Amino acid sequence: MGKAEFDPSAVDRRVWNAGLKVGAKRALKPRQVWAIRFYLDQHRRMRDRALFDLAIDSKLRGCDVVKMRIGDLVLGGQIRARAIVIQAKTGKPVQFEIMADARGSLLAWLERRGGTLADYVFPSRIDHASHLSTRQYARLVDEWVVGVGLRREEYGTHSLRRTKASIIYKATGNLRAVQILLGHTKIENTVRYLGVDVDDALTLSEATEI
Repeated sequence: MGKAEFDPSAVDRRVWNAGLKVGAKRALKPRQVWAIRFYLDQHRRMRDRALFDLAIDSKLRGCDVVKMRIGDLVLGGQIRARAIVIQAKTGKPVQFEIMADARGSLLAWLERRGGTLADYVFPSRIDHASHLSTRQYARLVDEWVVGVGLRREEYGTHSLRRTKASIIYKATGNLRAVQILLGHTKIENTVRYLGVDVDDALTLSEATEI
């Protein structure tokens, strides 16, 4: 069905995402992870270094990262080697490892931050009783990637979630393991999330002998 020549709705309107890169954000490569860590250390951004390390290791969505409480990460005055959280999107628990680098940066931040086990790890600077907002988290990620010479259009908070999952998949080809680590309910979601294509699937299949 066409539109009348003078129909106001027929006037060309700029699409909301015109000129913007849409779709899945890229995962970071190992050298880019270390570049961001160096950048944050160089600028003495202790909180941001802890936030970045936790996001990489946890593989959590941004909404779950910012809502983590000190008690989720600390046991007996030490940072846990493994932690578990309930995902906001699925309502299901997911476990993750906290590696030595992340444990070190988190401990340094929490010693400066103070607080109780019930407090948020990353409080809001506007309302200290609340947590860092997902919008501010996204702004911080933009700063980090631009700070090391990457294009902000190509990277975002989901890049941090995808990074370790992508590295694990490339090293092992184990989709089921990555599915568990990401907390996906269906392996099809993991396939789409990692961008696994037909060639990848066939290569893995050909390499498997029965």
